[in-house]
Amino acid sequence: MTLRMDSTRPDLDSPQPADRNQIVIDPRSDFQQALASQKFSTILADPPWRFINRTGKIAPEHRRLSRYGTMKVDDICKMPVVDYLSPTAHLYLWVPNALLPEGLQVMQSWGFTYKGNIVWHKLRKDGGSDGRGVGFYFRNVTEILLFGVRGKNARTKKLGRTQVNYIGTRKREHSRKPDEQYALIEGCSPGPYLEMFARGTRAGWTSWGDQAAEGYQPSWKTYSHNSSTGRQMAASD
Repeated sequence: MTLRMDSTRPDLDSPQPADRNQIVIDPRSDFQQALASQKFSTILADPPWRFINRTGKIAPEHRRLSRYGTMKVDDICKMPVVDYLSPTAHLYLWVPNALLPEGLQVMQSWGFTYKGNIVWHKLRKDGGSDGRGVGFYFRNVTEILLFGVRGKNARTKKLGRTQVNYIGTRKREHSRKPDEQYALIEGCSPGPYLEMFARGTRAGWTSWGDQAAEGYQPSWKTYSHNSSTGRQMAASD
């Protein structure tokens, strides 16, 4: 099932008042209307984090990049996720390295207890670290997928007892996470599954977000190894 926001971000190609990248409707209301009375046992979320330092390429809302609208941490925390959870549930929450404390804050606000994480290592074609990432202190070649649980007997499924907490793949377009996450999550956690702030759709999942559309294609340049007919390409970020 695909659940699209009516308009969670403005058209970034058009003049906008004040902060042109701020989300212009209340995503909480849209989320509630879209999900109705559904309940989910596993949530995957990749929130549009807003960085405090918005002057460099690390910030997606930077005026030269304008890739997508962002949300303040407090607004992400206020998303009514808890209302759509099964009594026992798992959360997989993507968080940038620089915002790890904020990620833990969001996890707690959504009713989950942190238990561990999965590290995504961004690789080059030859298997080495892809050093085209950004960062003010170190060159980031990893991102973190936080794992939290809620309720009783919230252990992972049998596969989770042998699943290593590591994904090593090549990068996709800016901020998009690896498709390998889905098989890992489905093998370790029970359905029904909800992806929040989704790009595209996946069979067997409910997808919510302004880019949650079948046949989704990025609206900005990406890497040639991710290219398909009509998709833009770039050699680097």
